[in-house]
Amino acid sequence: MKGIWFTEMESGKLATSYKVKKILHQETSKYQTIEMFDTEMFGRMLVNDGAVMTTVKDEFVYHEMITLPALNTHPNPKNVLVIGGGDGGTIREIVKHPRVEKATLVEIDERVIEVCKQYLPETSLELDNPKVTVLVDDGIKHVQEKKDFYDVIIVDSTDPVGPAVGLFSKEFYQNVFDALKEDGIFAAQTESPWVYQDFINKIFKEIKSIFPITKLYTAAIPTYPTGLWSFTMGSKKYDPEKVDRTQIVDTNTRYYTADLHYSCFKLPRFIQDILE
Repeated sequence: MKGIWFTEMESGKLATSYKVKKILHQETSKYQTIEMFDTEMFGRMLVNDGAVMTTVKDEFVYHEMITLPALNTHPNPKNVLVIGGGDGGTIREIVKHPRVEKATLVEIDERVIEVCKQYLPETSLELDNPKVTVLVDDGIKHVQEKKDFYDVIIVDSTDPVGPAVGLFSKEFYQNVFDALKEDGIFAAQTESPWVYQDFINKIFKEIKSIFPITKLYTAAIPTYPTGLWSFTMGSKKYDPEKVDRTQIVDTNTRYYTADLHYSCFKLPRFIQDILE
């Protein structure tokens, strides 16, 4: 194979390769390596510590699905927190929602924000929105300091390695619960059900032990390992599968729809077995 190829290694058992047209950026920040490639298939691609974070071609799937099921389950998500998500895509989807009045982004690595502002304007364009506050800080510490404060908390984290490890702990989920108002909702990405079955089982049980309503849902994201990705929602009061359809807002999406809001929670048998 001629030319430059980037290969993502997953758990030492799976490799996915992408043809690279141009290396746009490479650096090592205080927390991680940050790379930006222009790929043949998926356009510009952000890679942190050797793992694909997002691409121009398929980012809308992840960013719509980590935000809108929770935002449309909560009847009045005025005050929303995002932990991680320095590329800005999650914030972009949140501020589209008409009932959101304030969105706070807490990203530990300032360089991710700056690199994405330069190379991913498609995702970072709303980081300067008047509704948005950007804090360069530790999201774990941030939720520890907040009580009964947010309507919705979205954890847009990297894989459970390095600085993100603490975002996948029972102690963290309890702090998230405490930082939410009495009817608050939390959602997070929870990896591939083909690759991380034991991890998903553990995380789901921990979240379920804290939140009265806990639901796992899925989306098809081609640049994430195996293409099938899971998210987990914890809710204090509202069941996402019982939402009044008239409450679901059309925010000019490309993947998420009112029909998909309900269907994404219908899980294949093998994923149901993982959760049990």
